Amino acid sequence: MLDIKYILANQEEYAECLKNRHHDFDLNILAGLDERRRKIIGETETLKAQRNKQSRNAGENSGFDPKAAKARIKELDTELAEVESELHTHLMTLPNKLSATTPIGNDENDNPVVRTWGEPRKFTFEPKPHWDVAEALGIMDFEKGVMLAQSRFTVLQGMGARMERALVNFMLDLHTEKHGYLEVEPPFMVRSAILEGTGQLPKFAEDLYKLQNDDLWLIPTAEVPLTNLNRESILEEKDLPKYYTAYTPCFRREAGSAGRDVRGLMRQHQFDKVEMVKICTPETSYDELEKLTNNAGEVLEILGLPYRVVNLCSGDIGFGSCKTYDLEVWLPSQNKYREISSCSNCEDFQARRMALRYRPADGGRPRFAHTLNGSGIAVGRTLIAIIENYQNEDGSVTIPEALVPYMNGLTEIR
Repeated sequence: MLDIKYILANQEEYAECLKNRHHDFDLNILAGLDERRRKIIGETETLKAQRNKQSRNAGENSGFDPKAAKARIKELDTELAEVESELHTHLMTLPNKLSATTPIGNDENDNPVVRTWGEPRKFTFEPKPHWDVAEALGIMDFEKGVMLAQSRFTVLQGMGARMERALVNFMLDLHTEKHGYLEVEPPFMVRSAILEGTGQLPKFAEDLYKLQNDDLWLIPTAEVPLTNLNRESILEEKDLPKYYTAYTPCFRREAGSAGRDVRGLMRQHQFDKVEMVKICTPETSYDELEKLTNNAGEVLEILGLPYRVVNLCSGDIGFGSCKTYDLEVWLPSQNKYREISSCSNCEDFQARRMALRYRPADGGRPRFAHTLNGSGIAVGRTLIAIIENYQNEDGSVTIPEALVPYMNGLTEIR
């Protein structure tokens, strides 16, 4: 969350940020609550000072009533707790500020393209959507996914399941061996406080899956446990930056996506993802964002999948991010680029929520760290892109060269 001091000191600027994010909130509510809080604290301190003075001068008759003061202080403490709770609730639901390099726009149509890599393949036949190719090969079963669970669940089998596993291992090997990330296997369920730390709660509760009898939620992304690994800690600047990566299944209701991408693997309630998380100093965070985005892009480049990078505009950027690059992979059946990774700099927005700080090398007071996260990358969507971009006219799918060692030497799925 943002520091209320920052919001009130930059009220006009932040109000413009909310407008550009399409977030409706009257900042005068915060100003009013903060003023009440200050008045309560002021009155409480005055009463306590008077009480202390009376104690030091017990023989004097000042007209001060200690019992009445005690009762009033108790009332004020209760009122202060209520005001601070209301203030905290508002702050937890307000989005992050925007980077100066985040473009202003209404929706995804206003996201400028930063760069493009690779040329889309020119087919000599009409390319099929991934679900047609996969079902014909017997590597995906959408009906059994619905039978076992409900819509937006899929069964991968045979070489489909094998390639999903191959992609996970390939991505983890690349990020750990070349990019310097520490591999982590976190819990796939976390407490409410952990989701609050990264900004999923309270705002996005309806998109999450909660266990009925426990304060545990299925993770929507490995960003949640990875970013929280150092919560309520003070790190040393010499130990930064920290790079983490993890493979996990992810669970989301996709509540805000009704009617979109109903067929195939594009938008599932359960999907696999390799995630990257960075913790660093404010001075280096935007350089780290560029590196993070390049790390995600290299996965696609090695696999030979054409993609582009877009800079998300104010109307499309995520709740907790100051700046986000989306990587969009080319899908021949749709004749367009589709999102496959988001790489974001949250600055100190998440660190404040989880009390994640670092001690500067010069020995100064602890400061809030900056946190970054990015898909490295969405495994199911990569599988989609491979099936569509590497499909052949006879219905077979060529396996990208980089995956052949992970597929036990297999070069084609027939």
